[in-house]
Amino acid sequence: MTKGRLFIELDNFRELAESFGAVAPEYDRARPGYPDELFDELERLWGRSLQGARVLDVGAGTGIATRLLAARGADVIAVEPYAGMAAQLLAASPQLPLVRGNGDDLPFHDASADLISYAQAFHWTRPERSVPEAIRVLRPGGALATWWNVHDETVPWVRARVERLSAALPGRFHGYGRITEHTGHFAPAGLAVGHARLRWERRVTVDHVLTDLTSRSFMASLSPEERAPVLDAERAALTADFPDGLVDEPFLLDLTVAVKAG
Repeated sequence: MTKGRLFIELDNFRELAESFGAVAPEYDRARPGYPDELFDELERLWGRSLQGARVLDVGAGTGIATRLLAARGADVIAVEPYAGMAAQLLAASPQLPLVRGNGDDLPFHDASADLISYAQAFHWTRPERSVPEAIRVLRPGGALATWWNVHDETVPWVRARVERLSAALPGRFHGYGRITEHTGHFAPAGLAVGHARLRWERRVTVDHVLTDLTSRSFMASLSPEERAPVLDAERAALTADFPDGLVDEPFLLDLTVAVKAG
């Protein structure tokens, strides 16, 4: 896997994906959310409002994006394949409907959704399967939306962390990179593609950053004994960079909206 390539091509695909179940509470507690501007841009690129839209949030995880889509007035169903993440979603948001399934084989009727969203999740699918499935399930004029938060590697402390993690976890960690390659699967399928990139940041504690790091697949799939020295090194580095214990975490947020012909 080359830097910037986030489609999973590793032999341990299932191991990495299933590892999230063991860290579902940490994932829900520490992963970044999304600014309102993301959903403004989604509506602009799609050309319609989320209010009242029938949305399938695929790879919903613990429901971070699902809850925000619902807050925008969408009629949203969470779609999650793994039991640990689904259990956390139901514990945190029992009012949200949940269907067990994945993007490569959507358990929904033809032309039954206005929007299919993938928040931090499209790279866990096989695009040769998930794109035709999305087209099948979307209504005319419906859209497939994918987005990712990635840490901004142009910021010196983030770049230094990438170098440390790459050295500590060779073969597992490849940096955050630019997530744009997946758009090449959409236009050939007859979808009209729009793209936006946002910059934003959040202020959190060092402990919060470390909890977020624990929830990442390249860390979650390690044993506690393997994780400990990596987390210790990161705590020491973050404490040196942020002696007051508060970290300004910078993110790039990549959004792609691919619209089915009406």
